[in-house]
Amino acid sequence: MATGERSTINRSVLDWKVTLMDTGLNTMTGGRLRRLAPLLKYETFMCTYGDGVSNIDLNKLVEFHKDHGKLVTMTLARPSARFGVVETGEKNNVKAFREKPVDSEGWVNAGFFVMEPKFLKYIKGDSTVLERDPLELAAKDGELMAYHHEGFWKCMDMKKDVQELQKMWDSNEAPWKLSDAKIK
Repeated sequence: MATGERSTINRSVLDWKVTLMDTGLNTMTGGRLRRLAPLLKYETFMCTYGDGVSNIDLNKLVEFHKDHGKLVTMTLARPSARFGVVETGEKNNVKAFREKPVDSEGWVNAGFFVMEPKFLKYIKGDSTVLERDPLELAAKDGELMAYHHEGFWKCMDMKKDVQELQKMWDSNEAPWKLSDAKIK
């Protein structure tokens, strides 16, 4: 990064702009966005925590965001249950067992957002946690919309998550993996 040198390995050059910025070791999630405000002030932008893997159709996500006209779109996903689910009968017989099924009951913040620059006014400073005041206030003001993603999503918060995702990648069973033909 010090030299400004760029390289591409086995890929055609994509029309992306990537900016890396040191926002400080102790800056919270909202504060990081706030520090980027000078770069984000003119157009719709996307952000993610970077600890989730998904096959979200980003074009559909952005289209959904543009259609509703609010400041923020938060992608929601159904998480896998942490443990296997067991269904029993009256005599304690096991009627069904499902190992870590996708939770059909609830939705969670999947960590993929589309935002308008005006949302940044909800962020006060470095100590602001994005998931607290900014998103809570945007919801209260009717400026937060939910995009329900029914496809693959998995967080990689722990070493075992990374290992599971790596195993999927290595065995060519990664739902988020795109072929070179789709990357154009």
